[in-house]
Amino acid sequence: MRWFIAFLPAVLLATLTAGCTDHAQPVTQSGRPATPHLETLVVAPEIVAKERIWDGVVEAVYQATLSAQTAGRIRELPVDVNDIVQSGQVVARFTDVEQRSGKQQAEAALRSAEAAYAEAQFNFTRIEQMLADELVSRAAYDQALARRDAARAALAAARAAVSGAGEQVEYTLVRAPYAGIVTERQVQVGEAVQPGQPLLSLLSLDRLRLHVEIPQSEVAAVRAHGRAVVLLDDGRRIEAERVIVFPQADPATHSFRVRVELPEQETGLQPGAIAKVAFVLGETQRLLLPASTLRQRSEVSTVYVVDADGVVRLRQVRPGHRYGDRVEILAGLTEGERVVKDPIAALTWLAAQRKGEGNG
Repeated sequence: MRWFIAFLPAVLLATLTAGCTDHAQPVTQSGRPATPHLETLVVAPEIVAKERIWDGVVEAVYQATLSAQTAGRIRELPVDVNDIVQSGQVVARFTDVEQRSGKQQAEAALRSAEAAYAEAQFNFTRIEQMLADELVSRAAYDQALARRDAARAALAAARAAVSGAGEQVEYTLVRAPYAGIVTERQVQVGEAVQPGQPLLSLLSLDRLRLHVEIPQSEVAAVRAHGRAVVLLDDGRRIEAERVIVFPQADPATHSFRVRVELPEQETGLQPGAIAKVAFVLGETQRLLLPASTLRQRSEVSTVYVVDADGVVRLRQVRPGHRYGDRVEILAGLTEGERVVKDPIAALTWLAAQRKGEGNG
């Protein structure tokens, strides 16, 4: 019996030691299980990119003002400001009476040129044969050849005139050069316009870029690494497709302008807005946790920590920079501590423990 009593504390000690693993159930002084089968992870520093954040101004890569390429009167404006248009969609129609009349004249001139060329070609073939039979002089042959070549040139000019007249008719339909959104309308229906007069302004939201002002002290690191990430409000990180550092500084602010080009994807950013851009300046060590391990209470961030005795405790932490689905922990945790992966499971288990203690 004495041997059994002396051995009992050793059994409890072994049980508590086993509780430091993810799957054991240690006990507290009351004899109740301290932790269930909660998955945990060990906090350890990781090497990540050292980043610094500056504000950037969003702008569209493709933005244009559509101008009239022929004279006419505005017959129809099917789009207005804030309307979304597709590539090739008609955004303005002109009256086209003059243009169609010019095309008809050009087509008539083409038919006349085709008849004249056919006749000149026939005469040239006949004279060429007669020259072979020595029935005409060389001068007559040269004249027939010159008339044939002149008719051929006139035919080519007539065909070009028809093509140009057709373009003038096509210019009465103004089409969007790419899919985008209308930002400004400079004319009204019924207004007479001349070539070069602005009609509509539009931009594409598919390709965006940002302009950021970088201080002179950091431009060397930004240029050396050439990497940047745009931080969206929903927590997403959009890797820049290209980072371009302008070769000269602003004489007034002594800062360098950097262009950050984004890939073609939906970002929710709007031209003219401000967005956060994180530039890679090197590498550093950080304590990182999956964002799913944090529990947010108003402005307080907490995690569930399993202490050395295997007991689950709620711990307040201070999160920092976000790296995708992971969050940097600035304070509240140290290397080697164990954090519960699922805070909901930990909360449910603690609530059950309190209820059991209350019933006891």
